[in-house]
Amino acid sequence: MSNPFDMATACPQAMTIMRDGVGITSAPEGIASGPFRVQMLLSSRAEGEMTAMRAFVDPGVVTHWHSHPRGQLLFVLDGAGLVQRDGGDVIEVCAGDCIWFAPGERHWHGARPASPFGYISVQQVKDATAVHWMEPVAPGAG
Repeated sequence: MSNPFDMATACPQAMTIMRDGVGITSAPEGIASGPFRVQMLLSSRAEGEMTAMRAFVDPGVVTHWHSHPRGQLLFVLDGAGLVQRDGGDVIEVCAGDCIWFAPGERHWHGARPASPFGYISVQQVKDATAVHWMEPVAPGAG
């Protein structure tokens, strides 16, 4: 897969080990304010299966607005990040924090200006997708 977000047909059908650092690649353009890296952990387009990725976000980079048809769980691994749901306050998060975005909830997340941000995201597939990308976050929102 040249684009890490081009999902596989289904998750592996047997135990699979993804070694630390293996398969890290650049996220596709047009989904964040700048480049960041991802390691796909689970990839699927099959209804109801899970997708998961580890993200490595440089300081100041934030995703575009987006939503997940069945919600998203973020678990912060390191650094300091920012999260915001549409209409809500921008909230700082740090290592060990766990964030839930409800199904269809428009939101964004990313790194604070002076800190990298690492997280695991888990989301379930509905209608062959796990995410709907939207427009960039307005400058100064973070």
